[in-house]
Amino acid sequence: MASDTVLPQRPREEAYGLRHGVLSPLEVLAQSVSTIAPTTTPAMTIPLVFALAGNGTWLVYLLATAGIGLVALLIAAFARHSASPGSLYSYATTSLPPALASLAAWALLLAYVATGSSVAGGFINYANVLLNTFSGHEAPATLLVAGAVFAASWLAYRDVKVSAQAMLWMEGISVACIVLVLVLILFRHGLHIDREQLSLRGASPSGIRLGLVLAMFSFVGFESATTLGAEAKEPLRTIPRAVLQCAIGAGVFFMVAAYTEVLGFRPTGLTLDQSPAPMHVLSQQAGISVLGLVIDAGAMFSMFACTLACITAAARLVMLMSHHGLVHGALRRTHARNETPHFAVLVTSFAVLLPALVLAARGASSADIYGWMGSLATYGFITVYGLVCVALPIRLRHLQSLNKLTLCIAVTGAVAMLAAFVGNLYPMPQAPYSWLPYVYLGYLLVALVANKLMRIEHRA
Repeated sequence: MASDTVLPQRPREEAYGLRHGVLSPLEVLAQSVSTIAPTTTPAMTIPLVFALAGNGTWLVYLLATAGIGLVALLIAAFARHSASPGSLYSYATTSLPPALASLAAWALLLAYVATGSSVAGGFINYANVLLNTFSGHEAPATLLVAGAVFAASWLAYRDVKVSAQAMLWMEGISVACIVLVLVLILFRHGLHIDREQLSLRGASPSGIRLGLVLAMFSFVGFESATTLGAEAKEPLRTIPRAVLQCAIGAGVFFMVAAYTEVLGFRPTGLTLDQSPAPMHVLSQQAGISVLGLVIDAGAMFSMFACTLACITAAARLVMLMSHHGLVHGALRRTHARNETPHFAVLVTSFAVLLPALVLAARGASSADIYGWMGSLATYGFITVYGLVCVALPIRLRHLQSLNKLTLCIAVTGAVAMLAAFVGNLYPMPQAPYSWLPYVYLGYLLVALVANKLMRIEHRA
């Protein structure tokens, strides 16, 4: 299997001025868990998938888990060999031509930044839900998004261990509350099979295909533990485990949540996609309505934790890109006392803040910011995951250790990512989603041209 593929191990790569070996396996796992922000999927993403796939929502997440699981196996194989702060970009540089390796770096950077902007936009909604509940008033969207990003930036600038612990507690508590509601919903409905869901009543193949594309956003960032290669304890063991645990664990959680939410909404007379606060409705169905408020608070903190995780991952990626000459040399510096890539943190924090702040100032809703920026991020993640599926067989063939099973997994994973990418383009969605592929391709062209010019200047 790909997960058992053994690449020749090298000595631990240099720490690049980062704090060496301070993060426990649980704290490393917290990085990946926080980036995918599992609390946001039951609250925001599953209802959107249901609008497309209906009773096939659980199947959509089963298929998405299978596709992501294949990619996770390949990433884990790389992570057993290499530990650096460069995440998937460092894996690409070992196997792919320089142009494709640069493409992976810029695509992944956009993915982390756009995800951070997306969940910062989602933070606005749940922060105002809580403010309105307790005070009857709401705060300006621009103030909320700026406050969330500034606070996340300060934590990422200050101490990676404090950041990891904060993310761990935020996600742990919020996921625990959702699991409690789901268990109570299943208990109240009795242990029986929901035949409407298992028979896929009313679901169409096109709806399942489109829902699968959207469900991919629930998983993106599961690999971000790989950015902590310099700071994790025993990284060649803890990081592969974190990647696999996050991908498979999240998939099981999302499937159960999708099945239970559809089941729980059936007696309400509403459809899942019509409710602005589905976990509130489910908490009432479970007989503990007060927990709906707790889950809303958990969703808000989960989105903050995801913003923090994206800034943490993006900053370390930018730092390694600086070492390789892809961005300005000043971004490779680390703070003498905090041992964090402080300049890279500030730059990536600004990049996360700017689109969310501009969209909020122009009156875009929280759901729109979440959806637009999340879709843009998905293009970047799918590109990088696909390149990793190509890179591992090349690497193993060079080392004369490629086997048929690993090649089959890599090809299947690459095909799954290609299908997800095509599913984003056809049929072409309505504007502004129809503009996003052009925005993404334009970004990559500008980045690659600028990268070429920097290399020419460096040689001169």
